[in-house]
Amino acid sequence: MTVATDTRPLDLLADFPAIPAGWHYLDTAATSQKPQPVLDAIARAYGETYATVHRGVYQRSADMTLAFEAARKRVAEFIGGTPQETIFVRGATEGINLVAECWAGSQLEAGDRILLSTLEHHSNIVPWQMAAEKVGAAIDVVPLTPDHRIDLDAMEAMLTDRHKLVALAHVSNVLGSVLDARRAVALAHKVGAKILLDGCQAVPRMAVDVADLGCDFYVFSGHKLYGPTGIGVLWGRYELLDAMPPYQGGGSMIDRVTFARTTYAPPPGRFEAGTPHIVGVVGLHAAIDYVDSIGLDRIHAHETALVREARAALSQINSVRLFGPEDSAGIVSFAVEGVHPHDVATILDEGQVAIRAGHHCAQPLMDALGVPATARASFGVYNGPRDIAALAEGIQRVTRIFG
Repeated sequence: MTVATDTRPLDLLADFPAIPAGWHYLDTAATSQKPQPVLDAIARAYGETYATVHRGVYQRSADMTLAFEAARKRVAEFIGGTPQETIFVRGATEGINLVAECWAGSQLEAGDRILLSTLEHHSNIVPWQMAAEKVGAAIDVVPLTPDHRIDLDAMEAMLTDRHKLVALAHVSNVLGSVLDARRAVALAHKVGAKILLDGCQAVPRMAVDVADLGCDFYVFSGHKLYGPTGIGVLWGRYELLDAMPPYQGGGSMIDRVTFARTTYAPPPGRFEAGTPHIVGVVGLHAAIDYVDSIGLDRIHAHETALVREARAALSQINSVRLFGPEDSAGIVSFAVEGVHPHDVATILDEGQVAIRAGHHCAQPLMDALGVPATARASFGVYNGPRDIAALAEGIQRVTRIFG
């Protein structure tokens, strides 16, 4: 992966045809807009080079198979894994469910424990609840520090040898707080637990090397990485994947089928039943190339600067309450006193500012913060100071309307 040394501000809005002049898109944490190279790759894959993969002996199919597996190699390189450990799924949610079903479902026993944190997305809570209910395991929840980070000191005190799995967000989708992933991994492994990291908000914003982190499973979604929807990645240690039963049955995931007995393909094929999202994989490859051409260090620096600017602007408004740490990664959640976040978002939309409002699929976190919902502005490579100014102006209008 190339390391960016260019410190100039990003000015990439022209690459994104879905963002018209005067519209301020601040909902990248939900889904990113797509740059023209990704749109071109998708159009080309459907319009000029489309064929199925892994089945046809004709040249077009062989070429598409090569492109599909080249994308797997590119994804693996991007996160520091190997192609054999890189599974294509519909998104991070399916990746977590796969691990919950195939690893936890076969490894957990009654009395075992799973450790999560207060700030997790529902997709990193509900699958573990379902797995725990099936076998009689229990779930523990790590609290947050006063500045809204996962409290790793508390985690260390809570962990026991009965904990078999830890599942944590690398970056919070609500607070933008960044996990000290290496320490979390070390703490989990100290008691013999496996650890899964939800990288949906991390992979688009910072360099991730799963080998360096030392985690056991890592998931992310392509559509938050400037790629298409319906495609995501589960990375897992090969020895763990190889010991896991398949998630679904069907074509591609088999070695040999008879009515008496079926044997399964090795990973990653074992977990990719049916015709895959071929064009989604091609689009993800193009998205990774686009992000790498900018440089993740440069992207992180750009978004960190926007967070600082946004927090400084919003903190000047007396009725605004900010959540999360000062150095949050690309995300600013806030509340306006006496105004429901949905009303905030509606008024901002009238001024062509698009933000997210609600519980952000993190209802336990909302309970911990003592609010029903928050407003959230989140940034991407296409954002700049003009968007912060429009956001601040919109919040000022909210305060005038609601007094």
